[in-house]
Amino acid sequence: MSHCLRMESFKGRSYDKGRLLSVVDDDESVRESLPDLLGEFGFTTRAFSSAQEFLSSGCLDDTGCLILDIAMPGMSGPELYQELKRRGQEIPTIFITGQRDEAVRTRLLKQGAVEFLLKPLNDEALVAAIRTALRAN
Repeated sequence: MSHCLRMESFKGRSYDKGRLLSVVDDDESVRESLPDLLGEFGFTTRAFSSAQEFLSSGCLDDTGCLILDIAMPGMSGPELYQELKRRGQEIPTIFITGQRDEAVRTRLLKQGAVEFLLKPLNDEALVAAIRTALRAN
């Protein structure tokens, strides 16, 4: 069984020590930059390149907020969201995407997503959504 290794923030502090932010995105630049950015805000973050990597990571129970790309090879973000729900894992989720699609946005928000943000991400909007997600969990 794999263990969830955490990347602590640069300043050695964490917004909520018991709650990990998990980023799932196939874009390497997002996987590298988002944990760095969130670390500056004091969040503990781990990044995954695919839905399957996240599912097999051992981090599901530690994840207090999931930041999830919509379009990924293999299992898409919405498919991962549904799989987690099917497993009884109700993780507050923020969807991120480079494609504006109001129908998808509306559907995911109705299904319980915390937020649906467009790339490039606005730092303040992302942090506000994360704080909302962590309060909900």
